[in-house]
Amino acid sequence: MSSLDWVVIFGYFGILLALTWWVILKNKDTADDYFLAGRGLGWLIVGASIFASNIGSEHLVGLAGSGATSGVALAHYELHAWCLLVLGWVLVPFYMRSRVYTMPEFLERRFSPASRTVLSLISLVAYVLTKIAVGIFAGGVVFGALLPELHLNVFGMDFNSFWVGSVAVVMLTGLYTVMGGMRAVAYTEALQTLVLVIGSLLLTVYGLRALGGWDELRVVLGSEMFNLWKPLIPEGVEGTWAPVKEAGRMAWYFNGNYPWLGMLFCAPIIGLWYWCTDQYIVQRTLSAPSEREARRGTIFAALLKLLPVFIFIVPGMIAVALARTGRAPGLDSIVDASGNAVAEAAQGAYPLLVQSVMPAGLRGIVVAGLLAALMSSLAGVFNACSTLFTIDFYQRFNPGASQEKLVWVGRVATTVMVLVGILWIPVIQGARGLYDYLQGVQGYLAPPIAAVFFFGVFMKRLNGKGCLAALSVGFLMGVFRLAVDTPVTLKVGGFEAGYAEGSLLWIVNNIYFQYYSLLIFVVSVLVLIAVSYATEPPAEEQLAGLTFATVSAEERRVSRASWNHWDVINSAAVMALIVIAYLYFRG
Repeated sequence: MSSLDWVVIFGYFGILLALTWWVILKNKDTADDYFLAGRGLGWLIVGASIFASNIGSEHLVGLAGSGATSGVALAHYELHAWCLLVLGWVLVPFYMRSRVYTMPEFLERRFSPASRTVLSLISLVAYVLTKIAVGIFAGGVVFGALLPELHLNVFGMDFNSFWVGSVAVVMLTGLYTVMGGMRAVAYTEALQTLVLVIGSLLLTVYGLRALGGWDELRVVLGSEMFNLWKPLIPEGVEGTWAPVKEAGRMAWYFNGNYPWLGMLFCAPIIGLWYWCTDQYIVQRTLSAPSEREARRGTIFAALLKLLPVFIFIVPGMIAVALARTGRAPGLDSIVDASGNAVAEAAQGAYPLLVQSVMPAGLRGIVVAGLLAALMSSLAGVFNACSTLFTIDFYQRFNPGASQEKLVWVGRVATTVMVLVGILWIPVIQGARGLYDYLQGVQGYLAPPIAAVFFFGVFMKRLNGKGCLAALSVGFLMGVFRLAVDTPVTLKVGGFEAGYAEGSLLWIVNNIYFQYYSLLIFVVSVLVLIAVSYATEPPAEEQLAGLTFATVSAEERRVSRASWNHWDVINSAAVMALIVIAYLYFRG
């Protein structure tokens, strides 16, 4: 890092600080303003904020690392831009009509108060296990790669650059998130989106130039690294349905860690949960003033969502190619003697590539974009956590609390969630890969939530008892898998070698996470429908405007007036680009 790079980075933080201060001056100490920016965000800010919230640590560290080890295989998750269109066209009308603060609050309107409580609890647990802990961990990885010599001695204890970086990212992000609320988060995320995209595109361009171009990248890595279809196509008839990774004669291994059947059916379930029902994402659309602005924000975000394949996965692939050819000595550590990517070292592919190929000054822009992604991701989840805890728990038990009190509680809740997230970092450090860890945990927690939301708006007969049963059963199944996996991941208590081969716990630990996720989804749907039809139907007045069958003619007219032909054309363009990506990346 040169002096010029540091000037650029500090300049970026200066602009960020000025923007945050301007936003704080506009804020009001009300729950509506702090948690939803007064419901006044336009489509451009909504879309950029959704994108910046999503593009965080798991992409800069995890997705680039997966690009280095697996090529474009995980681009399936990034091409889920179509899920954002489902949010805008299918669910946004229901959310905007309900005027809720949180997704659990919507579930209460549709089903029951108990369902709201369970979903709030699941969401908070999910944020700790994924977004908060992963964001903090990735901040440490980035600082460890950029400033390996950084150490800090506190009370006689020596903290390396990983821990210094983790804490620094948390403190910087928490400062403007706690003070400015959702408005500060949204506006800073819009700025961070611009810096992130420009910086990442520059890195891709300079990386390809150092390697010798796109054609050279394909030659060095081979066609398999460019095969987006590999996880979706079985390698042979034998083993196609095999659910377990390794087991003697049962070792029907295919397509690495991503079986085709699991990718085909599990990935969309996780995508629909994340983009359409997760508070972390949907809160931005709830902050829009109208259905029109919310929908257009999702379309814009869907367009931006197509970029990560080229600005995160491809740089990871470039890093491996440069390491194999010896054209960037600083990248040698991410490959072994045979030129294959080392999973753990590959997590630093993105920041190491920045150090190796970017010139002074421009390197500062890329690092600023890298830090922007880390901070925007954390800022979004901090605000989502404070909203969930304050609105879904504290306010329900303290209905007379003042607006100022609600804002204060939200700030305290954020601080507590951060501390819990830090304690979970050792689990992630033991995981095989950051992106794999994230997809696995989401695969265990997402299915029951996706089931109750989507079946809830399409089937009016489903009731609160069915919803509560489905959420509870699905959540317990997910927690059970996490409880089985965690000791093996941490290698504690004699679990270095895992469980006895062939035992129940061994089977649970070794089933592909996609298959286990599908099992949770199927069980959740069956429980939801069975319990609902075995008990009394919900009251008609409770369902008004919350299912397709109970939307009034006037509500349909208002919704139809909120979009025009340009919204349809732009949505079709996003779908066309997704198809083009699948057609190009065929190995």
